[in-house]
Amino acid sequence: MATPTVSYSVVVRVELSHRPGTLGRLTTAIGEIGGNILGLDIIEVSGDVIVRDVTVLAADADHAAAIRNAAESVDGVHVRSVMDRTFRLHLGGKIEVRGRHPILSRDDLSMAYTPGVARVATEIAERPVQAHRYSIKANSVAVVSNGSAVLGLGNIGPYGAIPVMEGKAQLFKEFADIDAFPICLRTTSVQETVETVERLEPVFGGINLEDFAAPECFEIEDALKASLDIPVFHDDQHGTAVVVLAALGNSLKVVDKRMSDISVVIAGAGAAGVAIAKILVNAGVTNIMVADRRGLIFDGREEFSGAKAWLAEYTNPEKRMGSVGEALSGSDVFVGVSGPGLIGRSEVESMAKNPIVFGLANPTPEIMPEEIEGIAAVVATGRSDYPNQINNVLCFPGIFRGALDVGAMSISESMKLAAAHAIANAVADDELSPSYVVPSVFNRSVVAAVAAEVAEAARRDDLLRHIIEQ
Repeated sequence: MATPTVSYSVVVRVELSHRPGTLGRLTTAIGEIGGNILGLDIIEVSGDVIVRDVTVLAADADHAAAIRNAAESVDGVHVRSVMDRTFRLHLGGKIEVRGRHPILSRDDLSMAYTPGVARVATEIAERPVQAHRYSIKANSVAVVSNGSAVLGLGNIGPYGAIPVMEGKAQLFKEFADIDAFPICLRTTSVQETVETVERLEPVFGGINLEDFAAPECFEIEDALKASLDIPVFHDDQHGTAVVVLAALGNSLKVVDKRMSDISVVIAGAGAAGVAIAKILVNAGVTNIMVADRRGLIFDGREEFSGAKAWLAEYTNPEKRMGSVGEALSGSDVFVGVSGPGLIGRSEVESMAKNPIVFGLANPTPEIMPEEIEGIAAVVATGRSDYPNQINNVLCFPGIFRGALDVGAMSISESMKLAAAHAIANAVADDELSPSYVVPSVFNRSVVAAVAAEVAEAARRDDLLRHIIEQ
């Protein structure tokens, strides 16, 4: 059975007969079926009955149902209800809109709305750039998706994507105080997506693209970057790449290797794989091999187009052929952004001394960390229950915070490199270890550090918008 997690936790409300041993029998029954009890709360006491809420971690939905059945089977116990805590958290949605200034008097109303708002509206109408100063555009990001490639779920469509994008918007607010809103589009057309986002642009200061399938995601981002003068960032690509670069830089310190000397094998040529390859090239890695479902990509394997054409031109300089496992022989680094169980222990054993293994497929990585204990020098995953979690929340809040703070009109490659540098530096040299190469997502200093370095990079790249002071 999988390990019980908070994602499947439930609150079982039970009536217990007021007889000695009833509570003990209930907790034993739940424990014997593998439930992990977090809390026991008394709700009410009346006559011979005690009503309690029992909070239990389960492994999955079937396990939660089994826990209910186990509780029902205990003599003296009646189950009133079972509440799924994750679904309860999502009741009515996870985000809301609130005014920044209270309206408590006629004066407040006159300035916030009519007639006072007319002066501000006229100012923006005459000088549209002022929307970046006197409207929500100054601190807002649209989290845009069509739900065609949601991590771990696949093509669940725009309605299914809403709670995922809500969660992303909540992270923007929680970690960077950015007002973000989920925009889930009922289309898979590149042209319709681009036109819709272009029409929405007046309200937003930045566009975060999320969970679009490849190759459409590349076309959508490129088109929007060309047509809009606000930051456009496909987080599945660049957020993952930035955090991977940060983790790799610190991992190389641990194993005493240099970026220019290593060979890297990337499994997966989708959005994340392409972006990781590009950022590693920009960081000085010269020997990168990327594999798709047909094996290693190289110039001449076939007639590539789009992002894979770039991979064919700029990676695998030796034009090696074969599978990921074959490519790993003698390589220093493995980065997996593909699927579970892709490589085995023997293939990691064939890698160079002190190999670095990033298995980022979620929820099950390309190889489980426990399978390569004692072999890999540094292991990272996308999971929160193992050390070194490659989590995009280390990146996107700070990147947009920095870009919005200085009025950047786009996000450049040097801004991404600056973000990776800031994330890596959040782990002090005296803290660095094989199990700690990236900071915790709850390290609140990370966003500020990323924002500062990103803002400075935007200044160096001369990407700042001129906003009129008034």
